[in-house]
Amino acid sequence: MEYTLAADPFSILTVVVAPAVLTNASSVLALGTNNRLARVADRTHAVTAQLAKLEPTAKSYKISEGQLSSLQTRAQLLLRALRFFYLGLGLFATSALISIAGSIAADSGGLPVFQMAAVGALACGAAAVIALVCGCVFMIRETQLAVKDLATEAKSHLN
Repeated sequence: MEYTLAADPFSILTVVVAPAVLTNASSVLALGTNNRLARVADRTHAVTAQLAKLEPTAKSYKISEGQLSSLQTRAQLLLRALRFFYLGLGLFATSALISIAGSIAADSGGLPVFQMAAVGALACGAAAVIALVCGCVFMIRETQLAVKDLATEAKSHLN
């Protein structure tokens, strides 16, 4: 018995839903990362302006230089995370498109094309998940630095 979409009209929906939902998740992660990057940029501008007003021999000058260095590291981590999230987004969209094409091929009796599409969609989906995980690892590292910076800044204001 040959498989067709007419026998199971929801199969195309089932095949496309997972990549589509994960595409949305990637978009949300990218948006949040963009916002964090903008906040780091704003903080960098504030610290740079603060440094311009200080004497290089002042104790707070050294503290501000340390903050600036940490902000640069955080910006680089966020940029790397953003690249991975966009990569994941593109791969999930590609996976969804390949899944649709494979479902259409299956409906028209092209079993070899369907099988190739299934393998391609799975490979794109797996690569996209790996990209999301990598992006999340960079986000975790950046968050750790942000919390450390907050503690350092609070300590410097208390002393």
